Amino acid sequence: MTSSSAGPSPSAGPSPSAGPSPSAGLRRTARPPVFSGRSLLALLGFLLLSAVVSGLGGAVTTPEIDGWYRTLPKPGFTPPDWVFAPVWTTLYILMAVAAWRVWRRAGMAGARGTLGLHLVQLALNLAWSVLFFGLHQVGLALVDILVLLVAVTATAIAFGRHDRLAGLLMLPYLAWGAFATALNASIWLDLSPGL
Repeated sequence: MTSSSAGPSPSAGPSPSAGPSPSAGLRRTARPPVFSGRSLLALLGFLLLSAVVSGLGGAVTTPEIDGWYRTLPKPGFTPPDWVFAPVWTTLYILMAVAAWRVWRRAGMAGARGTLGLHLVQLALNLAWSVLFFGLHQVGLALVDILVLLVAVTATAIAFGRHDRLAGLLMLPYLAWGAFATALNASIWLDLSPGL
C-alpha cells in the first residue's frame, strides 16, 4: 500500500478524537471489480478449463452412448440420455463460477490449495469418463467416482471457507455425483452376479 507524500497516511492510526473503526479486527481482501478486464478474463479462464474437461470427457463418452452403454443393465432410476448433457453443462458452469469467486476473494496465492483441490476433482471427473466409457472398466470407475465424491466434498468445504456462495454452488455437483455413484454401483453389481 502506498501513502501520499502530502501528509501522514490515513492508516497510520486514528486521531485522538476518532473512535474505533467499525471494521477493526476484520481482514478484508481487495478484490478486482466484477466487471474489470482482469476479473472477466479470470472467469473466462475458469469457464475454459471446465469446457476443456467437459469436451475431453464428451469425446470419450459420446461414441459409447448408442453402443456399449446401451447394452448395459441399468436400474429403473436411470435418467434418459438427453438429461445428461444439460445437467453436466450446468454443473461445469457452476463449478467454474465457484472457482472464480474463490479467486476473486482470495487471489491465486491465497487460495492455491483450494484451487488445487478444484483441479484434482476435475482430473478425477475426467478419469471417470475414460474409465467407464473409454475403457469399459465399470469397477475401476466406481472406485474413481467414490474418490471423486470425497474430492468434491473437500472442494466445496474449502470453497465455502473463502466464499459461502462458492461452496453452495458446488452442492448440485455433489448431489449429482452421489446419484451417478449410485448408478455406477448398480451397474457394477448387475455385471458382477457372483458378489
